[in-house]
Amino acid sequence: MDIETLQALREPSTPHVMGILNITEDSFSDGGLWLDASAAAQHGRDLVAQGATILDIGAESTRPGAVRVDADTERSRIVTAVRNLRGLGVPLSIDTTRASVARAALDEGASIINDVSGGRLDSEIPRLVAQRDCLYIVQHWRQWLSGGSGGVADSNSSTYVHGVVADVYDELMAQVDDVLAAGVAPEKIIIDPGLGFSKPGVDLNLPLMTHLATFRASGYPVLIGASRKRFVGALLKNPSQGEHADEPTTSRKDVATAVLSALCALSGAWAVRVHDAAMSRDALAVAQAWKSAEPTQRDAD
Repeated sequence: MDIETLQALREPSTPHVMGILNITEDSFSDGGLWLDASAAAQHGRDLVAQGATILDIGAESTRPGAVRVDADTERSRIVTAVRNLRGLGVPLSIDTTRASVARAALDEGASIINDVSGGRLDSEIPRLVAQRDCLYIVQHWRQWLSGGSGGVADSNSSTYVHGVVADVYDELMAQVDDVLAAGVAPEKIIIDPGLGFSKPGVDLNLPLMTHLATFRASGYPVLIGASRKRFVGALLKNPSQGEHADEPTTSRKDVATAVLSALCALSGAWAVRVHDAAMSRDALAVAQAWKSAEPTQRDAD
């Protein structure tokens, strides 16, 4: 993908719907459903048919308690999926923290590297991105959550001394500075506040979305990935039932995610990363219509 096309991808007229394709055994939402290569390819085609304008392909779960897959397995799954889906006409994003996997995917035609560690787990990823025509999503990262992917989190991994917005912003910008120092051009970078990563509750996630303008003021496009995460379910639980409240169904979480997609789109998100592309596509269409119908200053006068 040439530089002009990449810039058009990074600066869309309306927010992207990034459809999630998990080729994993134990993803928190749909682990094992798309592990078969043909099933994964069909799901990717379905997501595009439902309105996804980017596919985000991952082959390793980052949920708490997940066991890391070996690099060869991750690379094989990713390469197979990219080969099967690169003809769909939408950019392919690769959700990985390994440079070897990122390199293989870029060689096969991927356009975006979505690194949940923001360059912290494999310092070769930023150096690779600096050399290639691709975009790089830098996510806020502290460490694996307790029991997640082979690491045990420090007891302070979810503590934000200056408030979650200020601390996440400062830490994320420090990660971006390191990525820039590795040679990545600013026009390749997209940032992600990392909803759910070292942020277990509603109180640590909702402010990052309501203060999306703070992150946009950095000058970098902002990806929001709230889909089906634990805090989304918590938003829907009946507080009067306390710890006995039933876990909301996936369908209810998808509705809530679509609402968050629309709200974040109105706040200027670059893209929303979702499991149900159709619901968020429709939500973004309504948000765009709302925005177009808002009164201008002249109307107000």
